[in-house]
Amino acid sequence: MIDAKTRLYGLIGKPVEHSLSPTIHNTLFRKYSINAVYLAFEVNDLESAVRGVQALGISGLNVTMPYKEQILEFLDRLSKEARAIGSVNTVINRGGKFIGYNTDGIGALKALKRFTEVENKNILVLGAGGAGKAIAYTLSSLAKVVVLNRTERKAKELEKFGVKGEELSKESLEYYLSWADAVINATSIGMNEDESPITKELLRKNLVVFDIVYSPLETKLIREAREVGCLAIDGLWMLIYQGAESFRLWTGIKPDVEFIHKVVLEALKGDGQSI
Repeated sequence: MIDAKTRLYGLIGKPVEHSLSPTIHNTLFRKYSINAVYLAFEVNDLESAVRGVQALGISGLNVTMPYKEQILEFLDRLSKEARAIGSVNTVINRGGKFIGYNTDGIGALKALKRFTEVENKNILVLGAGGAGKAIAYTLSSLAKVVVLNRTERKAKELEKFGVKGEELSKESLEYYLSWADAVINATSIGMNEDESPITKELLRKNLVVFDIVYSPLETKLIREAREVGCLAIDGLWMLIYQGAESFRLWTGIKPDVEFIHKVVLEALKGDGQSI
């Protein structure tokens, strides 16, 4: 029941209508008897939105595309990981001070480790945006990581983490796919069901293919990877693990990820997505 003591959490980004985060967090608030609600806000003017959030005393935020990097300048403090990565996807209001964290990297790592080995593997990351940077940073201490990005400068910036960064081209993609044990699509290509960052001909059976896009759940990349016989990991488990970590940061409670998975599958079925 919403009352005068109900705390407000939210998601800011553009677009946000596809997000499962409100379903996840509102269900968790009910499960753990927390007097709070979570809403999604489509934001056109980030500075005005953040100032409004601060003025209203909203308890916490998730941040999604395209604002994960832009929001840094409006925060009071950053976690070690968020500062290193230069990207924030979780914000906590702690006594009026807004602190930025990044749970994308740990979410991706836990999703990968659920299905395959990570240590000492060759991992290719496509995209050096907010999510791509977080994933490269987190994996760099465990695996050999190469990042390909359309803008070479952004890829090269990640070399401070001990990863190799290069421009994404047909030649570089083909070369590093032959080197990789696993490839992670950390771009938004795939949200359109007819697009994939990798042509089917470049996939091979012993390649692990992980697409962080979860809407649609089966992207063209995931569908074609399964057809080739790859171990294909969709974006659902990364969403679940990074959401669980955000919830823990806000509440101090480590939620049941199997419960979250069940909730998310039911929500996707309700939206008519095939599971």
